[in-house]
Amino acid sequence: MAEKEDGMHGQTVLEIKDLHVEVEGREILHGVDLTIKCGETHVLFGPNGSGKTTLLMAIMGFPRYRVTRGRIYFAGEDITDLDPHLRAQRGIGIMFQRPPTIRGLALRDMVRLCASRDLDVEAMAEEMNLAEFLQRDVNYGFSGGEIKRSELLQLLAQDPRLVLLDEPESGVDMENLQLVGRAIRKLLQKDRRRTRTKCGLIITHTGYILDYVEADMGHVLCDGKIVCSGNPREQLEGIRKYGFEECARCTR
Repeated sequence: MAEKEDGMHGQTVLEIKDLHVEVEGREILHGVDLTIKCGETHVLFGPNGSGKTTLLMAIMGFPRYRVTRGRIYFAGEDITDLDPHLRAQRGIGIMFQRPPTIRGLALRDMVRLCASRDLDVEAMAEEMNLAEFLQRDVNYGFSGGEIKRSELLQLLAQDPRLVLLDEPESGVDMENLQLVGRAIRKLLQKDRRRTRTKCGLIITHTGYILDYVEADMGHVLCDGKIVCSGNPREQLEGIRKYGFEECARCTR
């Protein structure tokens, strides 16, 4: 099995070409190109309103985010016009920044719906410190940290090949952040070196998640375009020193 997985190393999992996306008639993304290979973790920086969440939603295929030009490929397949549930079935999973509350659906049942295989839901919930939440409606009355852990529990059950995370550290205290970081490391197989089959795209505003999850590449998105790609730690240091305006200015 290890040899088969290692043979996947370096293969392109996500390829985005000249992606233009509009929301309610207004174009938000103006020609995004992005490639993520097997085993890689990429992070996406950018000011508020730059289009970061729009990019993740377009990759997932939500109809409000309309692709007007360009293509999205997953594992070599053109998924640009595919429905979200079919993308999920193919191995794309998403953690929302502000997920909905679902009344009438217990978290235990939600996890089982997400599961790609037979799972010990109780053991998984215990590991995420959510055992007492399994009977509760999804996200109803949950704190910010509890919602993040709930989202990650569902992703761990789904076990996607491509993990999309929208600001996983947002609204999370330091104790919960350690647990969130461990869960993301597990999702992205960070305990492995040469046999990773998972890859990820993480939106981060603060960069705190990089203290727990190593990233291979960073991208800065400004005004709907990727203006810089490179070492994520160096990018974060530059952003903290000079702000995002310097990122846009250095490309002019």
